[in-house]
Amino acid sequence: MTDNRVENLIVLGGGPAGYTAALYAARANLEPLVIEGFAWGGQLQNTTDVENYPGYPEGIMGPEMMNEFRAQAERFGTRFVTDDADRVELGDGGIQRVFIGDREYAARSIILAMGAEPRRLGIPGEMELAGRGVSTCGVCDGAFFKGAKVAVIGGGDSAMEDAIFISKYADDLDVVHRREEFRASKIMLDRARDQDNISFKTPFVAEEFLAGDDGKLRAVRLRHADGGEPEELEVGGAFVAIGHIPRSELVAEQVRVDDEGYVVTDGRSTRTNLAGVFAVGDLVDRTYRQAVTAAGTGCMSALDAEWYLRDTPPSPEAHWQRGGEPVEVAPQLASTGE
Repeated sequence: MTDNRVENLIVLGGGPAGYTAALYAARANLEPLVIEGFAWGGQLQNTTDVENYPGYPEGIMGPEMMNEFRAQAERFGTRFVTDDADRVELGDGGIQRVFIGDREYAARSIILAMGAEPRRLGIPGEMELAGRGVSTCGVCDGAFFKGAKVAVIGGGDSAMEDAIFISKYADDLDVVHRREEFRASKIMLDRARDQDNISFKTPFVAEEFLAGDDGKLRAVRLRHADGGEPEELEVGGAFVAIGHIPRSELVAEQVRVDDEGYVVTDGRSTRTNLAGVFAVGDLVDRTYRQAVTAAGTGCMSALDAEWYLRDTPPSPEAHWQRGGEPVEVAPQLASTGE
């Protein structure tokens, strides 16, 4: 099944980057179509209090903030498909295609905004206690643990960065790692070791997050890597810091990605190696991974896409017929206003 229309722009993904891209594109009269997925809202749908996004002085719940992002984009004419894409066909210019089952959506440009997801330990209590003491973002949640004892689980630069940041708030912090050696760079490891309130618990493997009577995290059950009886590390917070997985599996064989699967963009732009294909947010960002930085790249991508559409006439492919009927090409109208 196909729609008899070639869109100006499809946004694939529905987090802070995707919704911001849609907002800017809609205000530019590009009539964007957002294929947001069933799990729209990205990682913020699983976040409780967001206190570090500008404009919310009292903080806001993650799902509520994403609902407001979505509503603002919708106000200016963004249309949404709340379903997961099964397949994508990207071209170097021409028409970009997204398939959901037997339905095809086509556009002259596409913004990839599928995000990333934290790597999980896969142990009991990890998902059940998410937002109740277990977190995957030290920068986001570290300030909630002022004066507490916490654990950071991991051995790379991400773990050291989280530990150093959280140590400004926590009274006592244990870095738990399954090996004696660390993957972290020497400079990051030395910085963590220089903090008086950071200790290292190695080689220990986290086996379970345990809840207290109040339903919040009480302890992490650990086992020495060489065996023996498990022990409980009493903590008020635990941060899983073992990296992220960019959700690039739909496009990794078509667009340039790096060795970890992050989509590669051209310099400070959101352009990929394919004309008319742009990428934003955590799908490209291995460093910051914040809602505010993702939203910033969403703005950039809408401007990049608008300029591309302005300077690139519709290809002959955009006028192919489907089912004997001419395909409608979405009108390209005014430029972006503030």
